Amino acid sequence: MNMLIFTPQALAFVAIPKTGTTAIEQALRPHADIVFRGARKHISTKRFHRKVRPFISETFDVALESFAVLREPEDQIRSWYKYRTRDEIRDKPEYSGHLTFEEFVEALLSETPPPCTQIGSQLRMLSGRGGRLLIDHLFAYERWDQLETFLSDRFKQRITFEPRNVSPQVPTDLSEQTRARLRAARAAEFDLHARLMDSDGKLAPRQAKAAV
Repeated sequence: MNMLIFTPQALAFVAIPKTGTTAIEQALRPHADIVFRGARKHISTKRFHRKVRPFISETFDVALESFAVLREPEDQIRSWYKYRTRDEIRDKPEYSGHLTFEEFVEALLSETPPPCTQIGSQLRMLSGRGGRLLIDHLFAYERWDQLETFLSDRFKQRITFEPRNVSPQVPTDLSEQTRARLRAARAAEFDLHARLMDSDGKLAPRQAKAAV
């Protein structure tokens, strides 16, 4: 999952884990002329806004617009849990197969989350100081058609995605009590996703802010 930059289309893909990033990268990487790998591949929107965008503007005279995908928060956490139950990481600190999903979420919400539940936040990846959204184009994971339409228009060719990195099938039941705690703890992220879905699966946060 790398940050991809497409200077002819003036676009940059901000990869948020567990939002279909592998499928997006597989479809778009052949078109990318700049790829951030290794420790730099998960550059937050804040760092992109402060460092990468100005550099590309000064070096290539291109005003980049960023895009990303947001997944329903509980579903994104569920995907993280499944991914970390893989047998091949059983001996690593991030292995979560010894926990039920209920226990995983409870640990995530604790004051000292164990390594297996340290998964970051979608909202934090998208936001700057004061929680201001810095992404130019935001798409709902549940509405792939909107992202495909947007990219097909920008690339002037049909862009589609194929499922990749399918996680193991394991039980992921969650009690209503724990779900309520999760929603309260990540209220802003749940609210953003709800707003995104109410907007037909696409938002332009920075453009909307500039228009105010």
